Amino acid sequence: MNILQLEATTMPLRDDFPPAGSDYLDGESDGYEYQTVFGGSRLESTYEMVRQFLAEEGYEDVPLPKDAEELKLFRLPTRNKQILMFEDNGYVHNPIKILFPQDRRKRSTLILCLHNEADPQHLLKFHRILERVAAAKSS
Repeated sequence: MNILQLEATTMPLRDDFPPAGSDYLDGESDGYEYQTVFGGSRLESTYEMVRQFLAEEGYEDVPLPKDAEELKLFRLPTRNKQILMFEDNGYVHNPIKILFPQDRRKRSTLILCLHNEADPQHLLKFHRILERVAAAKSS
């Protein structure tokens, strides 16, 4: 099978979510969340790479900020690492998260997180409800 045939038979990530431990296209998957990092010379070019990736992987119907300037409006204004641990620093729309790295020096880097919609507890995991319930039980 040559590369063109392989590409033609590969299903988009949304339809064929990578299993735990796999490293699909330089990203990592735990079976529920797939995470990969994009970095370009400018945030605008990085965001365009993310948009292209999402379209190719079956997420073209998910609403996105119109451009990098609009995406920046979703960045949390705080540098407090404790807050950043519990809040998503970026754009969130089920089943995707486009996040800014905690290190603000990486201005043109974006972290893309895709979530497995087929998981039976998808909504509870995506919205971090299970994390909150576990935290409440332990306190």
